[in-house]
Amino acid sequence: MNWLEHRVPPPLVATVFGVLMWLITPQAPDIEATANWHLAASVAVLLVGAAVCLAGVLSFRRARTTVNPLRPETASALVSSGIYHHTRNPMYLGFSIALVAWSIYLSSPVALLGVAGFMLYMNRFQIGPEEEALASLFGEDFAAYRTRVRRWL
Repeated sequence: MNWLEHRVPPPLVATVFGVLMWLITPQAPDIEATANWHLAASVAVLLVGAAVCLAGVLSFRRARTTVNPLRPETASALVSSGIYHHTRNPMYLGFSIALVAWSIYLSSPVALLGVAGFMLYMNRFQIGPEEEALASLFGEDFAAYRTRVRRWL
């Protein structure tokens, strides 16, 4: 399945997993919650996810390097400052947090399987190949960065 590597834009992958989460929700027990509680909690968590994503994009823009995850070989700089000091993949982490927000909104703990699925997909088909490209481009600098900063958190 190497043909999936860098083929599907991560926002689309997150959307597909979000739809799958929505589809499995009626088949599973939900958590009884007041509309205000789960709506407020999901919005709060979604805002955190959006902020994490935005911080990653802004760090890339400041470094004047590509944000395109489908072409990691075109990166012109290794970004290790800002949010990249804490996570190597803030944009994907932000999407994962947004999917957690969606599962809160759906009031379904089973929907969290979609978050896990998204993260597994990203590790295999996006992050792994990206890291190979970055290792090829930035050599020892990327190797050192990789030992200092975790992939997700």
